[in-house]
Amino acid sequence: MVTLLGKPGCHLCDDARGVVSEVCGELGVPWEEKDITRDEELNRAYWEQIPVVLVDGEQHTFWRVDPGRLRKALGG
Repeated sequence: MVTLLGKPGCHLCDDARGVVSEVCGELGVPWEEKDITRDEELNRAYWEQIPVVLVDGEQHTFWRVDPGRLRKALGG
């Protein structure tokens, strides 16, 4: 499972969403998006790093998502 942590109005989050959607779609991996402004704990933990990508609950990357690195982490 891939989780994208971001917030509205974040252009890097928009870029990350495109990469995550494309890579997960190619590999058939489920993904979800969480808005850190709606979760105090996530906001406190990640507000300086968004967008953040978690793979199976572990932080994979932040700010910019490299499609090749994400594919590799997902076994693709």
